[in-house]
Amino acid sequence: MRQIVLDTETTGLETAEGHRIIEIGGVELINRRFTGRQLHKYVNPNREIDDGAFEVHGISAEFLADKPTFAELADEILEFLSGAELIIHNAPFDVSFLDHEFSLLSKPTHKISNLCRITDSLALARHRHPGQKNSLDALCRRYQVDNSARTLHGALLDAEILADVYLLMTGGQTALFAADEDEALDSGSSHADTRIDPDRSALKVIEASPEDLADHEAWLDRLDAQAEHGSRWRRLLSGSTGSTPQRTTR
Repeated sequence: MRQIVLDTETTGLETAEGHRIIEIGGVELINRRFTGRQLHKYVNPNREIDDGAFEVHGISAEFLADKPTFAELADEILEFLSGAELIIHNAPFDVSFLDHEFSLLSKPTHKISNLCRITDSLALARHRHPGQKNSLDALCRRYQVDNSARTLHGALLDAEILADVYLLMTGGQTALFAADEDEALDSGSSHADTRIDPDRSALKVIEASPEDLADHEAWLDRLDAQAEHGSRWRRLLSGSTGSTPQRTTR
């Protein structure tokens, strides 16, 4: 499952008024895990930037003067985005600007919604938290995501922050022991190939303290509150024991 968490900055609010994209940032997730691949481009819009927009992102026309145009970057952007699920906060805004930019090319391409699946994280947040503030800053406070570096909006930084928020908002869990499994695959081994030395010394058993157990239960409580079907750990435990494990209330 390939996902791109995406954000853009623009010269203004309306494509009908000729406003353009000036920055695009995206981070790649595969199976809900960061891959390290990202897209970050500044774009010369060949027009002035509205004062209101500048106050939001702090990107000036002078800074963008020597940057490539969207037409020069279009192929690279398309290659990175095509076939992925795009996670965007207030997706209609960013998608409308992407569609507008592609429509201006000498060889217009398909609309972005024909190339990618679109998920609006703002609509998702409003569904999960009706009647509450669901801006990215508000979600950072709700899910305890550090956004202290965010003094101005920036496409790549916002995409990275949104990725953290999205993962927490949709469950907060990735595959258990995924790193160990990847290392085994990279080395060409598997769990079935593992051999245990019969002459090894006995392993020391360290029991979890009451504080550790309480912290673990509190974390599972948080996952239960955020995940649609509850935490995966409790579901697995429930399935193996035939009963629902007791929860610690804090």
